[in-house]
Amino acid sequence: MSGLALIFRRELALSWAGGGGPFLALGFYIAMASLLPLALGADPARMASVAPGFAWLVLALASLLSLERMFERDFEDGALDLIALGPAPLEMTALAKGLAQWIAIAAPLALLAPLIVTALGAPMRLAPIVVICGLVGGLSFCFLGGVGAALSLGSRRGGVLIALIVLPLFTPPVIFGAGAIEAFGVGLDWRTPLLLLSAYSLAAVALCPFAMAAAARNAIS
Repeated sequence: MSGLALIFRRELALSWAGGGGPFLALGFYIAMASLLPLALGADPARMASVAPGFAWLVLALASLLSLERMFERDFEDGALDLIALGPAPLEMTALAKGLAQWIAIAAPLALLAPLIVTALGAPMRLAPIVVICGLVGGLSFCFLGGVGAALSLGSRRGGVLIALIVLPLFTPPVIFGAGAIEAFGVGLDWRTPLLLLSAYSLAAVALCPFAMAAAARNAIS
């Protein structure tokens, strides 16, 4: 088995350790969705018109909840020092952490998103594009969030610092994802915003491991 596969298995196991996994993010997602009818009232048409964009925005926010654990546990118990001194590049570990975060957190959120959108009154035909945007956009959320997690190592208020760092970076995927869903719903060109979302996510996967590794080395030096 390759080094990347071994590191990935470790990171995937860590993402579920200590009561982790997607449950906190999924619970937050459901709780926030349940508040929308209370805020907008009982008008089904009004709720259906804002449900896709609202669900996509809350999905991005829900992905923030578990980012603090990406590097913090390894940093606190000294495992990050050993990983940095090991034969595998720290960039490979950062890539594995981002992919594990995507599978453990972003993918379950993306699969739940169509149920949330439909429950809020949006048409069922939006389900495929909501899932696709959730899976593609989830890559950018996880890898950009990993940069914030690495930069906040050693901070007493790591969760707040991560949010301040990554929320501006979340703006393009939120715009592209919401634009693709809205365009699909009204029969306009939805492929262009989806391609822009895909390009942004691929750029995040390609570049963010280097930024994560640099920030982690700075924290342990």
